[in-house]
Amino acid sequence: MDDPILTIEEREAINSGRWFSSLSPSLRHDILRCAFVKRFKDGELIAARGDPPEHWIACAKGAVRVSSTAVSGKQVTLTYVEPGIWFGDVAMFDGDRRTHDAYAHGETTILCVARADFQKILAAHVELYEALMRLQARRIRTLFGLVEDLNTLPLRARLAKQLIHLVRSYGVPNLEDGSQMRIGLQLAQEELAQLLGASRQRVNQELKTMEREGTIRIEPGGLVVLDRAALMRASEADH
Repeated sequence: MDDPILTIEEREAINSGRWFSSLSPSLRHDILRCAFVKRFKDGELIAARGDPPEHWIACAKGAVRVSSTAVSGKQVTLTYVEPGIWFGDVAMFDGDRRTHDAYAHGETTILCVARADFQKILAAHVELYEALMRLQARRIRTLFGLVEDLNTLPLRARLAKQLIHLVRSYGVPNLEDGSQMRIGLQLAQEELAQLLGASRQRVNQELKTMEREGTIRIEPGGLVVLDRAALMRASEADH
C-alpha cells in the first residue's frame, strides 16, 4: 500500500504539528526531502518489538497504536500516536531494538526517514539535536503527569482528561449541531480502559454517568461530546 506522495490533508497534518512547525524551513525541507510514505490498513503491523531501529516515523493520517504484550499474552494499549507526531527517535540515537509493537488504528499513513538519512540530517543541522531534546523533555513531562494522575486523580477525572485530549486531537464537529464534537478516533471501551489503567466495567459505568448528566452521548460508532465545559470541570476534580 505504499504511495510516494502525501495527500494535501496528510501534508498539512505533518506541517502543522506543534514540534515540526517549530523547526527552521531548511531543516523541515531536508527531513521531507528524505522521507518516504507508507500506508497501512486498520490493524496492520507497522513495527514489532525487537525490530532493529530502521526508521524515524511521523503519523500523517489515522493513528498508530503502541502496545505491549502482558505475561498472559494479552495485548495492552499504551498510547495512540496522532497525526503530526514524530516517534522512534530514541531508537535512532541508541541503536537498540524497538521496545513496543506499533499497529495502524484505522486507515493510517506514516512518513518514514531511514536511519542513515536521519544521521546525515543530524550532521547537517545541529538545530535538530536541541529540537529533539525539547521533544524528549515534553514527553517526560507528559509521562510524569500521567503517572501523577494515575496515583492522585479519581477515574472520572482521568477519563475526562482523556476525552478532552481525544477531542483536541480527533474532534470532528457534529453536522447536526456544531457545538457538539464527535471523537473521530474509534476506541473500544476496553482500549479506553487500558489507556486509563482501569477495568472496562468501571470505565463503562463512568461513561454512562456522563451520558446521564448530558456531558457525552454514547453511539455505536463512538462518543460525541455534548458539553466540553462539563468535561473540563470533571478533569479538574481531585476528590
